[in-house]
Amino acid sequence: MSRRNGRIIAFQALFSWDATKPSLEDLLNFSWLQKDSEEADEISESAKEERTFASLIIAGTVDHIDQIDELIKNHLSSSWTIDRINKVSLAILRTAIYEMKYQSGTEPGIIIDEAINIAKSFGTDDSYKFINAVLDNISND
Repeated sequence: MSRRNGRIIAFQALFSWDATKPSLEDLLNFSWLQKDSEEADEISESAKEERTFASLIIAGTVDHIDQIDELIKNHLSSSWTIDRINKVSLAILRTAIYEMKYQSGTEPGIIIDEAINIAKSFGTDDSYKFINAVLDNISND
């Protein structure tokens, strides 16, 4: 199983959740991930594990969204507000913070590195620097 793929799926779901507010059930059925020719029983074991991992992050992040957003607000510089953060960076931050604060078993440094790599792939040119700074501050607290 690729935890990175699971994290990417979780980030994409949380981005969608924030932008369009689909139900949690709609996000967690992953129909938005399936290709036209792919049927649910044809999903590989690895893809099932990735989706299970992503489901934990998605559901946990949504359940703890107020606490997670408060952590983000508390670790922004005085010139920033949470509303100013672009939605891609916000989704990456939320998933990483959930995993750092509410799941055990993965070192914060690994979670931060994964978040930075996802930001480099999906975010703006400098978003990974911002994400690194916020997550590093949260991790140090």
